[in-house]
Amino acid sequence: MQPTFLTATVLTLLPGLALSDTYEVRMLNRGESGSMVYEPDFLALQPGDIVRFIATHPSHNASSIPEIWPEDAPQVKGQINEEIEVTFETPGFYGIKCSPHYTMGMVMLVQVGDGDPGKLVVPTSLPDMVQDRMAYIVESDHEY
Repeated sequence: MQPTFLTATVLTLLPGLALSDTYEVRMLNRGESGSMVYEPDFLALQPGDIVRFIATHPSHNASSIPEIWPEDAPQVKGQINEEIEVTFETPGFYGIKCSPHYTMGMVMLVQVGDGDPGKLVVPTSLPDMVQDRMAYIVESDHEY
């Protein structure tokens, strides 16, 4: 009788583990949408999904943009040339930047849970190229 209980317990726990997905984002000097980009530049995730940031080209990292980040979510700061994995739990919008290339507009947007990226208000305090890139991201027709 004990193996049946153990099997039932394992089967009950497995669906929760299998629900999260892992996505890869490449940090590039040049990509389909220009120079100093993340590809993809937008991801729509469910809570618990994981993003692996891959330093495809040298001198990039993935770091939080505090102005576009849920208050209750832990901040992220990868080292230069470091591949990191981030689990996104809190619903909301997450701005990600490459610290050395931030003012050049090397940013991306992650949406966790429901929401309309087109309604995201990008703070005017951000650098001009960041504002332009975020506007491009939220106005694009994404199929992720």
